[in-house]
Amino acid sequence: MTTLPSKAGTKGVPRAARERQVLAAATEEFGRRGYEATTVAAVAARVGVTKPLLHQYFGSKQDLYLTCLDPVGDRLLNAVRTAMTEPAQDAPPTHLRVLDALFTALDGQREAWFVLYDATLPPDSEAARRAAYYRGAIDDLAASGTADLLHTAGSADPLDADALKYAWRGLCTALVRWWINHPDQSPEAMTRRCARLFAAARSIGSAEGDEA
Repeated sequence: MTTLPSKAGTKGVPRAARERQVLAAATEEFGRRGYEATTVAAVAARVGVTKPLLHQYFGSKQDLYLTCLDPVGDRLLNAVRTAMTEPAQDAPPTHLRVLDALFTALDGQREAWFVLYDATLPPDSEAARRAAYYRGAIDDLAASGTADLLHTAGSADPLDADALKYAWRGLCTALVRWWINHPDQSPEAMTRRCARLFAAARSIGSAEGDEA
């Protein structure tokens, strides 16, 4: 997980490197604090540049957020899309491939998940619309996967698929939040943990079904 010092030396730093420092700090600030509570001044202070310089490089707070959001959204969307392509015969099930892809994409910048899934974005803003685009694209992929899963289980109710899609998003968010609080856990360890949790859930469901 990337954690920048409160002041990073910037004298003599090339502009491209300084911009990378700013974006790393801003992504962490937006992810940890949310859009509403994040200030341009706080991001500038973390990197050791002035607020006017940050505005000169990135524009407004919303512009800075969008510059952070696009690579995060693209990375997560591509990770999910790739994980859902036709797997090899001995590949793990789709849900584990997707989780592994998400953990791998977020490794080193785990708070980035909450840049995309930020409940404090101003309504009807470009920031909210752009985040909604990425969330919608990821949800569409999730809907395809959950519909296939329910079909295999014998359910054709579209509301079941819709409910499971939202439950899946909530599960991913909860797992990432837990992961942030356990920085020693690698993406591979998280995927193995999820496999154990899903296996335990299936066992509990089977036991309850037998009792019924």
